[in-house]
Parts: sequence; structure tokens; C-alpha cells
Amino acid sequence: MGIMFRKRKRYGPLILNFTENGFSSWTIKVGRWSWNSRARAHRVDLPGPLSWKQDKPRT
Repeated sequence: MGIMFRKRKRYGPLILNFTENGFSSWTIKVGRWSWNSRARAHRVDLPGPLSWKQDKPRT
């Protein structure tokens, strides 16, 4: 496994994710709740190192 390049640009609640190949996905984060365009998943940050994730089935 080699070294991977990842970068995030944050514009308020909008986060743009980049990899070595360019633009990867975008995320909306409001408080403890977030939604990612690539995973199409809702995530809620819980206290400590825990989080809860609900995947949306792809159709």
C-alpha cells in the first residue's frame, strides 16, 4: 500500500473532497449531522470516537 493524497476544501457547511485524481465528492455538514455525495450516507457524530451511519440503498 502506497501513500495516498487527500485534500479537503471547506466553504461553510460545504466540504469538497479531492484525491490525486482530482475532485472526488462533496459533503454537507451541519452540526453533528453530515451527508456525503459519494457514499450517499447520512452520518451523525456521537460522543467520543463513535458515529452512526445510515447508508442509502442504490437503485
